Amino acid sequence: MKVLITGGAGFIGSYVSEKELALGNEVIAFDVSGDEKIQHLLDNPKFEYVKGSILDRELLETHIQKVDLIYHLAAIANVQHYILDPLRVLDIGVKGTIAVLELAHKHKKKVLFSSTSEVYGKNPKIPWKENDDRVLGPTTIDRWCYSSSKAVGEHYCYAYKKKGLKVVVVRYFNVIGPRLDALDTGRVITIFLGQLLKGKPITVIGDGKQTRCFTDVEDAAEATVQAMHSPKTEGDVLNIGNDTETTIKDLAELMIKLGNFTSKIEHVSKDDVYGKEYEDVPRRQPNVDKVKKLLGWKASIPLEETLKKTIAYFTDQVKSEKSQK
Repeated sequence: MKVLITGGAGFIGSYVSEKELALGNEVIAFDVSGDEKIQHLLDNPKFEYVKGSILDRELLETHIQKVDLIYHLAAIANVQHYILDPLRVLDIGVKGTIAVLELAHKHKKKVLFSSTSEVYGKNPKIPWKENDDRVLGPTTIDRWCYSSSKAVGEHYCYAYKKKGLKVVVVRYFNVIGPRLDALDTGRVITIFLGQLLKGKPITVIGDGKQTRCFTDVEDAAEATVQAMHSPKTEGDVLNIGNDTETTIKDLAELMIKLGNFTSKIEHVSKDDVYGKEYEDVPRRQPNVDKVKKLLGWKASIPLEETLKKTIAYFTDQVKSEKSQK
């Protein structure tokens, strides 16, 4: 069997690539990124890296025709980009997804679409079930462009399902681990680590009581592959995440402790960090009953274990970069 992974050279994509290769399948990783996260796979004869954009329809179709399954993971999942370049976020999220689904339908290929917990917005009803309402801020706040692009993508998935496309949607909840974004950018873990490794204070937005449910990337990738290969999930949507809540302040304190860092916590306003084009979500927690029922899957890797290996990964990366200068 041969699979195509858009965003295959990215964070989650690199782990899904590993798991598909472990199953004995051939993998085409399709991405605009560099190959840093998949360097260890490039010598595998069953792995191919194609550098290209999902907005390049001709190139995309060339490779979709070759495969049996398509993981559509390509997206811009970075808060700074939501604020600084919402058009790019929307183009990749909407136009790119339409292209993948149109071509998958044309060539009769099954698709797994990676969505996000962001689609729930700021719905105060916690934990979130897959059929819960979306509660978002106004369209004048760029922060919601990523959420909206993923929701539109989901609608297209269900529309193509009615036309006969085999499709499954997964919604990730704060997936973390080694090979996450570059330091100082993107998500809270890499922002905190960038500060910690420089000996700077950790900047916690507000009082730090907002919560997230952090999911080890190995757990998330395993659930993703199971969801793709199981007939039970076709046409459905699944939350993929750990359902244990952690406050951002507790996260900061735990990272300081686990890495033996000396940094202090500094509380800052969201406007100071992201400007007025950002709106925070106070709580984010999945209901994972459906994924347990359909796949028998449950996140199993503790947060402390994930943080230890993530801290070690980025610490080694920084040391390596310094030694090369």
